[in-house]
Amino acid sequence: MSVLVYAESSEGKFKKVAFEATSYGKKVAEQLGTNLVVLTINADETSELSTYGAEKILSVKNDALKSLNAKVVADVIKQASEKEGASVVIIDSSADGLTVAPMVAVSLNAGFASNVVALPSSASPFVVKRKAFSNKAFNNTEINTTIKVVGLAKNSYGLHENQVSGSSEDFSPSIIESGITSTSIDKTAGAVTIADADIVVSAGRGLKGPENWEMIEELAEVLGAATACSKPVSDMDWRPHSEHVGQTGKPVSANLYIAIGISGAIQHLAGVNSSKVKVVINTDAEAPFFKAADYGIVGDAFEVVPTLIEKLKSFKANNA
Repeated sequence: MSVLVYAESSEGKFKKVAFEATSYGKKVAEQLGTNLVVLTINADETSELSTYGAEKILSVKNDALKSLNAKVVADVIKQASEKEGASVVIIDSSADGLTVAPMVAVSLNAGFASNVVALPSSASPFVVKRKAFSNKAFNNTEINTTIKVVGLAKNSYGLHENQVSGSSEDFSPSIIESGITSTSIDKTAGAVTIADADIVVSAGRGLKGPENWEMIEELAEVLGAATACSKPVSDMDWRPHSEHVGQTGKPVSANLYIAIGISGAIQHLAGVNSSKVKVVINTDAEAPFFKAADYGIVGDAFEVVPTLIEKLKSFKANNA
C-alpha cells in the first residue's frame, strides 16, 4: 500500500502545484502509515521533489507524452497506481489535473473527491473537506472505495518542506492509442500564466477599451502577476479568451486577486471566489464585487492604478 502523487510539469519544469501536491501527499502517507511515491512525466530534474517528502520517484520519459493527452496520461497514472499498490492517488486541480483525475478514478474503480482543501480529518473512514456550491461552502466527503482519488485545490495546502532521502526509478508504462492527434499548440511566452500565478490582476469593461490595458500589464509586471479579464472583455476581443476568468472561463484560486473595473456578475464571482484575498477597484460603490471583496477602493481606475503602480515601484526600490 502507498500514496501516489502525480507531479505535473510543463516543458520539463515542475509547476508549483506539483510541490504542493507532494507536500500534501507526504502528510497523507504519514496519516496512513505508508510511503509516498511521486510519478513524473518528462521532467528534467526530479530530485527537488524529495525536499517535499517524495520517498520514491517514478520517472517516465516518453516523447509520446510531451503534449498533454488526458486519456493517455490517465492510463499512465493508473499503471503507476497498480504497480505501487496505491490506496490513495493525489492529483492537483489545475486545468489538466481536473481533466485527468476523473478518468483515473473511473479506470481504478475509485471514489473521487475534487476541490479538496485540507488533510483527511479521518483516515478510516477516509473523510476530506472540499469546496462545494461554486466555492460558496464546504462539505465533508467520505470516500469508501478501496482506492481513493483526491483532487487537491490549488493554494489550499501550501508548500511544506519535508526533506527525505528519496530514490528514483525509471518507469516505462505501455502507451495506449488515444485516437487523438495534436496538430498545433499555441502557448503564452514570457508571461506569468493564470494557472501558475499567486497574484492575478484582472480588468473589465471599466477600462473602456483594449488600448487602456497597458496599465493593467504594468501593474501585473510590478507584482509578478498574471493578467486576466472578465467575459464581456474577451467576447469583445479586447483581450484573448485565454485570459477570461470566472465560472465560464478559467477558475482562479490565487493568493491575491485584483479586480479592476469589474462589477462582479455572479458567474465571475463564482469562478474567483476561492482566491484568498480579493481586492476590487470600481467607481460604482454599489457594484456586487464589493460585497465579496476583502478590500475595496471606490475610485476611477485611471487615477487609482497609476498611483498604485508608482507606490509599488517606490516600495520595491526602497526594499531592494
